[in-house]
Amino acid sequence: MVTPVLHGSSLWTPARPESHLRLISAPGASPSTGPLTPSAFAAPSSPHSARPSDTTGTSMQPGTSMQPRTSTQRSTERPLTLTRRGRLLLVGLPIALAVAALILLAAFLTSQAQAGESAPTSTATVEVSVATGETLWDLAVLYAPERDPRDVVAEIVELNDLPSSVVQAGQSIAVPAEG
Repeated sequence: MVTPVLHGSSLWTPARPESHLRLISAPGASPSTGPLTPSAFAAPSSPHSARPSDTTGTSMQPGTSMQPRTSTQRSTERPLTLTRRGRLLLVGLPIALAVAALILLAAFLTSQAQAGESAPTSTATVEVSVATGETLWDLAVLYAPERDPRDVVAEIVELNDLPSSVVQAGQSIAVPAEG
């Protein structure tokens, strides 16, 4: 009796003795029922009884040509199959391009150039000569007391194209008037 031997993580039993092995013959050859012997591995006596093999020594299927298939030739037995990555690329890439095109189109149609549709309103202004020690803040509080002085100073700088909010004594500037 053969006892199993623990090998790795599974049970392993040794193979049957060689006396029980039989050689199965190739199609078209006479069957052999004797025990397996080293002479059974010898080359066949006639070239027609063996299967054709390619240049690497591996056997080929019946009905195939003797020429080995190159990497560019497709087998006619099985259809083309796509992998998961191939399907994702085939479907996902056009969808991603379409979404990007829609985003660009939406950004073009809602540009900032079309945001200001109201006509600019004209502001009543007063021409003022700046006195010694006066600032734009003082002029904003004096000529537009109901408005925020910061907004009025910014408007004075814009109306007069001033490089900064600093003015010189005797300088003539336009100041927005109230109302």
